[in-house]
Amino acid sequence: MKVLKFALFALVVFSLNVSCSKDKDDDPAPPAVVKDEVNDFVWTAMNIFYLYKAEIPNLADDRFATDEAYTTYINGFEEPEDLFESLIFQREVVDRFSFITPDYIALEQQFQGVFKSNGLESNYYYQPGSDSKVFGVIRLVLNDSEASAAGLKRGQAFNAIDGVPMTVENFNDLLSNDTYTINFANYNSNGTADQDDDSVDSTSESATLTKKPYTENPVHTSKVLDINGSKIGYLMYTSFTSNYDAQLNEAFGQFKSAGVQHLVLDLRYNGGGSVNTAALLGSMITGQFNGEVFSKLVWNENLQAENTLYNFKNNDANSGGAINSLNLDKVYVLTTNRTASASELIINSLAPYITVVQIGDRTTGKSQASVTLYDSDNFTRQNANPRHTYALQPLVALSVNKNDVRVPPNGLLNDMEQFRMRESVNNLGTLGETTEPFLAKAIADITGSGRAFPSIDRNPAPIKDHVDLKISDNEMYIDLDENISVFRKFQ
Repeated sequence: MKVLKFALFALVVFSLNVSCSKDKDDDPAPPAVVKDEVNDFVWTAMNIFYLYKAEIPNLADDRFATDEAYTTYINGFEEPEDLFESLIFQREVVDRFSFITPDYIALEQQFQGVFKSNGLESNYYYQPGSDSKVFGVIRLVLNDSEASAAGLKRGQAFNAIDGVPMTVENFNDLLSNDTYTINFANYNSNGTADQDDDSVDSTSESATLTKKPYTENPVHTSKVLDINGSKIGYLMYTSFTSNYDAQLNEAFGQFKSAGVQHLVLDLRYNGGGSVNTAALLGSMITGQFNGEVFSKLVWNENLQAENTLYNFKNNDANSGGAINSLNLDKVYVLTTNRTASASELIINSLAPYITVVQIGDRTTGKSQASVTLYDSDNFTRQNANPRHTYALQPLVALSVNKNDVRVPPNGLLNDMEQFRMRESVNNLGTLGETTEPFLAKAIADITGSGRAFPSIDRNPAPIKDHVDLKISDNEMYIDLDENISVFRKFQ
C-alpha cells in the first residue's frame, strides 16, 4: 500500500487560453526532480480533495501496493498536465471545470480581478445563412479600459480582424493577439422578422486595441430608476471578486439610501467567483434571514466532516462593517448562457427564502466549487515549493441550497416562457436604460405594464468560445481564509 504522507504534494496547472498564463510549449521542460515533485503533488492533492475521487480507480487509497509501484506510475507521465487530465472524471460531461496552471501568480491576480485585457467583451455568431462565417457583437465595454477610451459601445458589430474575415476556424486565433484592429460591420435585418434575409455588411470603420494589465471593478453599472413612483435598483455585476466586496456593499448602501423597493440584478456576463462574496450579496439583497443557512458545500466522502455552511450575515469586515441590506422578498435576476457558478448559486440559494424571477436564457449549469491547491505542507500558499509555480484548481465540493438542492447540470431556466429571453444581435440596448430589452422586461413585470417581447427562439444563440473568458469564468471558488479548517489537519 502506498505510504506517501499526505504532507507531500505538488501543484499542477491545466494550460488555459488566457493571456496571463504561460504555455508549456513556450518554456523549457522543468528538471526531472521538479517534474517528479509536481507529479507527486498532483496525485496526492487529487487523492485527498477531488470531489469525484470515488469515480477514479487510480485515486483509490489502496491503488498502489508499494512506493515503487506508485513512483513508476507517476513517472509514466511526461507532463504534470497529462497526469492531472488522466484523473478527471468525464471531462466533457461531468467535470468540465477543474484545471491546472503552471503560473499560480497569474491565477491569483485574475481571481482578484487583475488580468490582461483591452476591455472588450463580445458575443460571436454565425452570419445569417452561413455555417462558417462569424461576426461579433460587443456586449460589454469594461469601465476605464482601452475599449472605453476608444469610444467603443455595446451593440457594435464587427466581422473582420486586421482585415481578415472571421470564420469559425480562425476567430479565436485572430482575437488572441495582444494588439489587433476590429473592422466594424452593420447587422441588417432588412426590415423583416425573418432571419433568412438578414445580412452582415462591412463598413469602412475600424478601431485598434491593445491588451494591457487591467483591474476590473465588478460593480460595472449601478443606478436607481424611478418608474411611476417605484424605486428600482439596477446592478450590472460582472464577477464575484472578494477584494471588491466593499464596493459592492457601497452600491447597496446607495440603493438603501434611495429607498429602493425592487432590485434587478444583472448577471448576464458573470461567470462566478468567490462563494463567500455570493453569500454576502445574498445578505445584501435580503437582511431578514441573518444567521440562517444561505448555502452548503458538500465535500467528497473522505472529507464529510469538512462540509461547510455559508450563512446570511449582517456584518462583514471585508465589506467594510455593517452590510447594507434591502430586506427584499423578491429579486429579478438577468441571465444568459454565460451566467455560471457563483451567479447560479445566488439564484439557487435565495429561492428557498424569497421569490427569484429569472429573466433570460438558460445558465451554464455548474454547482461545484473549487479551491486553489499549492505544493506546500498544508496545500496553502504559505511555504509553497519554491522550485515551481504549479497549482491546482480542482472541483472539491458540491454546492447546494438549504434544502440540499443543486443547480442542474443543464443550467437554470425560468419555467414561465414569458420570462425566457435571448439577447438580440441588432438590439442589445444600453445597460441601465429602461429601453434595454432585459431590463425593460423586469420593469414591465414590476409595474404590471405587461409589455410583450419576442420569443427566445427569435434570436440566435452565441457560439460557445473561449476568446474573452476570464479565468474566473465558470468558477465558484472557496476563499481559504473562510474555509481554513479543512487544511489544518495537514499542518
